[in-house]
Amino acid sequence: MSEQIRRRVVVHGHVQGVFFRDSTERKARSRGLAGWVRNRDDGAVEAVFEGAPDDVRALVAFCESGPRAADVEQTETSEEEPEGLSGFEVR
Repeated sequence: MSEQIRRRVVVHGHVQGVFFRDSTERKARSRGLAGWVRNRDDGAVEAVFEGAPDDVRALVAFCESGPRAADVEQTETSEEEPEGLSGFEVR
């Protein structure tokens, strides 16, 4: 199996109600990534991506701008140890 990495991203700004989770799910699935994305009570969107390094980096980069209707003000990205997740879900 090729190298797998995991990143957690918290996205702040006008990011809820703009199809951020749906767009993230579609892009993650198209790249074969595992993980999840959810709205947080503080208005942010949080996501975890596990998979091949180039694919994970592409999703982190997407989160830095978001879908067209989003207004991303700040992202926080942290490295974590992969847990061997399978599938991608909206929580």
